[in-house]
Amino acid sequence: MLPNEQRDPLRPTGRVFYLKERTFNMLKKDLLLKNPLRLLGHDSDDIITEGDFGVILARAGVGKTAIGVQLAINSQLRNQNVLHIALNDPVQKVCLWYDEVLRNLISQHDISQEARLWDIILPHRFIMTFKVERFSVPILEERLNDLIEQEIFVPRMLLVDGFPFKNESRQFLEDLKTLAKKLGFHVWFTMNIHRHNQPAPDGFPPEFSRFEDLFEVAIQLIPEGKEVFVRPLKGIGGKSQSPGLSLNPSTLLFHVPDDPLT
Repeated sequence: MLPNEQRDPLRPTGRVFYLKERTFNMLKKDLLLKNPLRLLGHDSDDIITEGDFGVILARAGVGKTAIGVQLAINSQLRNQNVLHIALNDPVQKVCLWYDEVLRNLISQHDISQEARLWDIILPHRFIMTFKVERFSVPILEERLNDLIEQEIFVPRMLLVDGFPFKNESRQFLEDLKTLAKKLGFHVWFTMNIHRHNQPAPDGFPPEFSRFEDLFEVAIQLIPEGKEVFVRPLKGIGGKSQSPGLSLNPSTLLFHVPDDPLT
């Protein structure tokens, strides 16, 4: 500025923009460091790659979808496309999950950054809904090819929420694994398990045990009183009988044990 020049007080300076950008980048970095996989002890953001399966196991209503959405948001923050497949849930309900989880993630930060985070996330998310009885690999492949060929959306992660794992599901899972390798994405599932079922001989919940060989990673949510503990079953440090990481009971976000709940 020249000695006799007066600065317009209403005109923002480059310094202000720089500080805002730095603050936003710090927020984004902080959210990435809170990636559930990192909090579980994995040393990078990706633990499953093209063609791999991961699964979040819990009883109904414990927080499987919230954890899946956290994993999806983390991928989106890294500019990776996520296809969310909801079975029997409408698009509006899925959108509410993302809205709630993102708001909880940044609740301890400057809320004015929320709109900008949405600008980053939304282009990297596509939601498909199916009725369970109409969900098949050929139909999914047809719809994916339409999106890819028209250059509308190329997913790198699928989140399948609400899939009913049954005895006859193995062929579906094998076919989906083949498709995932072919099109270059990995898949996370949510899986309902039941409280009173005894573990299978391999120590896994019986609902998971019959498909265990198809999955590279498995995470179990275990409610105890008012707490929900997180136990890696497969692929992240192996099986552990003493869960330490837990979920914040009000937000269903991952909670580091030595930090106070907010």
